Amino acid sequence: MGRTLYRLEGCPYCEVVVDVLDELELPFESVWVEGMHSNRNEVRRVSGQRQVPVLVDEEYGVTMAESVRIIEYLQTTHGDAASPSEVELDF
Repeated sequence: MGRTLYRLEGCPYCEVVVDVLDELELPFESVWVEGMHSNRNEVRRVSGQRQVPVLVDEEYGVTMAESVRIIEYLQTTHGDAASPSEVELDF
């Protein structure tokens, strides 16, 4: 069981999720997806939509999209965040 992150090269939202995974020292596998939304069938198969990032955490049976939601989940499930409101993105 593990974690898989569906991501796009150069995607700042994907990179923020990678940074949090690294900070929490959580191992994960990257699946690089196509740039064109219409070609992201693998992402659609696992999440029902084509946007990235998408995290699949088999340990907890979780599949989710949207970087803010993923970061909240990672910090509350695997980190020491008191609440999801501690999550901030700096773009």
